[in-house]
Amino acid sequence: MMELPQVRIRAGSTVKNTLLNSLPPLALYIHVPWCVRKCPYCDFNSHKTPEVLPEAQYLEALRADLEQALPLIWGRPIVSIFIGGGTPSLLSGAAIADMLSMVRAYLPLLPTAEITLEANPGTVEAQKFTAYGQAGVNRLSLGIQSFNDQALVALGRIHDSAQAKAAIGFALDAVERVNLDVMYALPKQTVAQALDDIHTALSYDTKHLSLYHLTLEPNTVFAKYPPVLPSDDDSAVMQDALINLTAQHGYEHYEVSAYAKPGFQAEHNRNYWEFGDYLGIGPGAHSKLSFPDRIVRQSRTRNPQNWMEQAVLRNYSHLAEDRTVDADDLPFEFMLNALRLREGVPAEYFEERTGQPLTKIVPTIRQAIEKGLIDPHPSRIRTTDLGWRFLNNVQEMFLE
Repeated sequence: MMELPQVRIRAGSTVKNTLLNSLPPLALYIHVPWCVRKCPYCDFNSHKTPEVLPEAQYLEALRADLEQALPLIWGRPIVSIFIGGGTPSLLSGAAIADMLSMVRAYLPLLPTAEITLEANPGTVEAQKFTAYGQAGVNRLSLGIQSFNDQALVALGRIHDSAQAKAAIGFALDAVERVNLDVMYALPKQTVAQALDDIHTALSYDTKHLSLYHLTLEPNTVFAKYPPVLPSDDDSAVMQDALINLTAQHGYEHYEVSAYAKPGFQAEHNRNYWEFGDYLGIGPGAHSKLSFPDRIVRQSRTRNPQNWMEQAVLRNYSHLAEDRTVDADDLPFEFMLNALRLREGVPAEYFEERTGQPLTKIVPTIRQAIEKGLIDPHPSRIRTTDLGWRFLNNVQEMFLE
């Protein structure tokens, strides 16, 4: 059974207080909100690209956003940067260079920091990727989704299979670390077509793959007009097959949708799953920031134009939300993330990163152990094979 560490609580306080003796690693997320076209399955904060991309105005607002956040994170080193979207590869190489120069001027960026930029194949060219690498980007994440032209049309993508393959070649020439995003269980997709996509992705031998089951998210076109999707049985066959195929090619299935060669796990995403901190800047970006006595969540205004206009006022009007997380919500938030990792997390992370005593979740852990869903390891919190298969059920146990 899990050993319970000692927890220090100030006199007169209750376990509802958040008391952190040290702060977790801090990452930086930068949101680029524009896309050539909104995909029908996408629920991210993305907006159609204006006729002229306002790079200068965007970078000015990004600087103002970062400057207003500095008092909250002053002196804390940045372990990773993720430039996401939207479609960051719409920005020029010069804009990305200016962006990263600004970050280095304000924040202590670790020399070993992973710096990822998301790119869509329909918006890239070899010269752009080279420029991104020269600016300091050392990891590219490509939104391939499929190598089947009919599937790409059904998904509303602006690229075709040939452009996807060319983009992979450009990326591998520009940086050492490349991730491919590929989806399965697509509209009218057969098992053979899904496996053909996985075989093609594996043929490039990139260091990381993100393989997602298509889901119909609320407030998307697909949710309003659902396409014909593969049966649950076919989807399960696809998933089992891709898990076996990636293992045969030397990939570790280390997170629900993430597969990596040894030494090439996504450091930025691991920080999320291990309940680390992150500052999010840009329209619609979210932050989780820890302090000795509280954990704060923030979000920015979602509309790009509103965010750009409000951020430069430097009066915090660009913040749509700024709240302290209730201590009673922290166990579920922690477990929701940590259990996504196949190897789980060290048990001491719970107290270190929530400020709550481990005793708060031990009764639920014991219930899950009795059901064969959580491994009775004395120093790690992780699921069993059965718990991994029914992960949503395990996570829901911690809602109370």
